[in-house]
Amino acid sequence: MGTGLIARGLFGATLLLAAAASAQGAAQGAAAEAATPPPFTDRDVFELEYARDPQISPDGKQIVYARVGMDIMKDRAVPTLWVVDHEGRSHRPLLPGRVPASLARWSPDGGRIAYVQAEGGQRQIHVRWMDTGQTATVTHLTEDPDNLAWSPDGRWLAFTMLVKAEGKPLGTMPPKPDGAEWAPKVKVVDSMVYRADGAGFLEQGRHHLFVVPAEGGTPRQLTSGDFDHRGQPAWLPDGSAIIIAANRNPDWETDPLNQDLHEVSVKDGTIRTLTTRKGPDSDPAVSPDGRYIAFTGFEDQRRGYHNSRLSVLDRRTGEIRTLTEGLDRSVDAPAWTDEGKAILVSYEDRGNMVLARIGLDGRREVLAEDLGGTTLDRPYTSGSFSVSRNGRFAYTAAGPDRPADVAAGEKAGAARRLTDLNADLLGNRALGRTEALTWKSSADGREIQGWLITPPGFDPATAKGRLPLILEIHGGPFASYGPVFGAELQLFAAAGYAVLYTNPRGSTGYGDDFANQIHHNYPSADYDDLISGVDAVIAKGFVDPDRLYVTGGSGGGVLTAWIVGKTDRFKAAVVAKPVINWTSFALTADMPPYFTRYWFSGMPWEKQEEYWRRSPLSLVGNVKTPTMLVTGEADYRTPMSETEQYYQALKLRGIPTAMVRIPEAPHGIARRPSNLIAKANTTLAWFDRYRPEAAKPDTAKPDPAKPDGK
Repeated sequence: MGTGLIARGLFGATLLLAAAASAQGAAQGAAAEAATPPPFTDRDVFELEYARDPQISPDGKQIVYARVGMDIMKDRAVPTLWVVDHEGRSHRPLLPGRVPASLARWSPDGGRIAYVQAEGGQRQIHVRWMDTGQTATVTHLTEDPDNLAWSPDGRWLAFTMLVKAEGKPLGTMPPKPDGAEWAPKVKVVDSMVYRADGAGFLEQGRHHLFVVPAEGGTPRQLTSGDFDHRGQPAWLPDGSAIIIAANRNPDWETDPLNQDLHEVSVKDGTIRTLTTRKGPDSDPAVSPDGRYIAFTGFEDQRRGYHNSRLSVLDRRTGEIRTLTEGLDRSVDAPAWTDEGKAILVSYEDRGNMVLARIGLDGRREVLAEDLGGTTLDRPYTSGSFSVSRNGRFAYTAAGPDRPADVAAGEKAGAARRLTDLNADLLGNRALGRTEALTWKSSADGREIQGWLITPPGFDPATAKGRLPLILEIHGGPFASYGPVFGAELQLFAAAGYAVLYTNPRGSTGYGDDFANQIHHNYPSADYDDLISGVDAVIAKGFVDPDRLYVTGGSGGGVLTAWIVGKTDRFKAAVVAKPVINWTSFALTADMPPYFTRYWFSGMPWEKQEEYWRRSPLSLVGNVKTPTMLVTGEADYRTPMSETEQYYQALKLRGIPTAMVRIPEAPHGIARRPSNLIAKANTTLAWFDRYRPEAAKPDTAKPDPAKPDGK
């Protein structure tokens, strides 16, 4: 500001004064340049923090949450429990030291907090008394507990846990001589789903519902049988029973989404099934008077995407009413306000995560529209919330310049952020600017939404036609991006790239029809949505059309491989954790009963033409673009064999390629901070290898109409 005033005040003055002003302006300009914050760097990833799972106390006065930071020595994200009051004061750790803990839950009277903490490598349930700070270990389990829930009288804690089963031997071995070194015992697998991404090969057994005295004691198993009970338990107000969602049908292995609500007696474990429709009923929440059970779910139409609707079950009459029939969005995580007249839910809406109050008459009131920020690497919609007895709520709030903080409110439009966990880091970094935009798809004129990040300090007046552009594509494919912080994309912007990220058809948050445009038709016109977005950005005039790059992970990896099979306009591509051959994927991924049932019209041996027509491998003969692949070696969602197929096919064709294998990494590569950095840096290195110099500005070209060329 000072430099600008000096320039205006001395314009047209004597040469001496102009020279003095020039010197003074240069000095101030140098000082301003020195004060300009540096860009976000890869090392900064280890300094990021975010809030997760905010739980507001029953009286609405305090919020306990998991503050997730990065341990640079162990290369891990570490959650620790912190407490802040509803006004944003008294922000302090709940436990001494940097003790990893999570799943904090308030007792009904607000006097205690139950949580899960590792002891000697095994996670146990603990309880802390808020008045004295004393803690007690409640359990001594051999498996990890999950889904904690207090009984209404505060005497019990319900939770779910794996109960191991002894594997049935298949054949016997002769006795091994003393001291002999034989090969490890063979593993006999007879389950359809026998491994899971991020968990590896699964232990034999099922998850069941337990209760344990809140003051410590022996856990008691309430459910049994060859069924999994993994959902969040919900107690009846009198403590006599617990509502839980589970698939207890005989064909649960081949029909994985057919889940019902069940009422489990605490006294003797008897089970009464409450819902029986075809589809996944889940997220039970019991009204304060015990009359109603709110839950989410849908009638299964065997489509790739269904809107999950909010319904209430009247326990007196058995009547079920759907409250969000007129809302063309998928709702999640219902929670009653104390008076029992309304239910809070979250849902995606055009890239935003919304918190809303739904009345029993179906009327909807939006409370907040900035939930999110719990996925550090890329800007996926996310977030969670909780509500107190008096209607106050707490949630994870996000924005394009910050990961999740804790926010709280008690009425629409009055929420405020209580924390600023990254002010010390990101307040001193120059970040890329995020701008929302829309365009019409060349496929059918459908409106598509996206966001453009430009490099820190970008000025379109001085960068016309010079910026390289990265098209970054989300996975899912039934998922969505939004205007929230993404470390990987900010690293791209800091390296001088503009970054376009979008929600093409198939993305959630735009209604049932928009998502199901790719039902049994993926990839398809989503390709046109993406390319039209690139053209819309080029039309702005500051992107170099000869320096275009494309990348994406999972479903985005599918589309990246599809794109380079359809066009050679991109200088280089990075295909991350893709599906390349739908047949091999369907038979080697970790959820074959889901993928074959909902993403295709039949089995691979019945519909081979359909599987092949949608496989990027079918287009590999067209590829001319230098293409690198990045996949975790422990990825069981899109197994490494998919990447290896494409790599070998590209090699056989003589296309410049490289395969980056990330040891021990599952499908979620960014689970460890160093893997997030490695993925971003290898991507940038590949693009930089094929990044020609920017074209000179048009103003530098001679004008043939003038004799001197000026």
